[in-house]
Amino acid sequence: MHALIGIWKVFRLLPSAWLLLLQFFILILSVVVNHSATYRTLTWVLGVLVLLIIAKVIRQTPMFTIIGLVFVGGAVFFSLLHLLGVQHVMIQVIAHAFEAAAYFSAAYGLLRYMFEDRYLTKDELFAAGAVFTLIAWGFAFLYNICQLLIPLSFQNPNITGLQTWLDLLFLSFSLQSATGLSDLIPISAPARVLAMLQMFCGVMYLALVVSRLIALQYIAHLPNQDKLN
Repeated sequence: MHALIGIWKVFRLLPSAWLLLLQFFILILSVVVNHSATYRTLTWVLGVLVLLIIAKVIRQTPMFTIIGLVFVGGAVFFSLLHLLGVQHVMIQVIAHAFEAAAYFSAAYGLLRYMFEDRYLTKDELFAAGAVFTLIAWGFAFLYNICQLLIPLSFQNPNITGLQTWLDLLFLSFSLQSATGLSDLIPISAPARVLAMLQMFCGVMYLALVVSRLIALQYIAHLPNQDKLN
């Protein structure tokens, strides 16, 4: 019982850390990709847990709570329809649109939370990592929407047709971190516009968030003004 209470306290204090941990588990699970019902169910459950933590983050940060929770609820509902076998393309598009909106909403809320704090804490560090992964995941959902609506939006020497989720997520992280390691190339105009927007977000993230963390660390080590006076 005491262990559960301790875990709950950590969750309440550091929801961003749990968000990062779950996303890490989803990445590890992607290594053993298969198309069985068990794998799809497990990834859906983990995705729902991520969305629930996002709902928690949205409620704790200066974000329009009702709008953010609507995004989370829509993402859970339409992704469940897809899991249950509804294979219509528009269901997938709507599900991914709600998921992207939920992830971006949480990233926006965490950014506002970080910029309103005056001191650097563990939560700010986890929030900085969570914002990066939330934006990367959100753009990956947008890339998936793009290829569902516009076939052959991406060129891949290894895969023809629809690209896998892991490839799209790899492209997203590659563009956002400015490493350029992905062999997946945006071809259609909407895909290239999304890629340019993500490059811009990646550069602005490094410029704004990293400089903010440095400023908070500097403030934390300023001499006490009361003592000086």
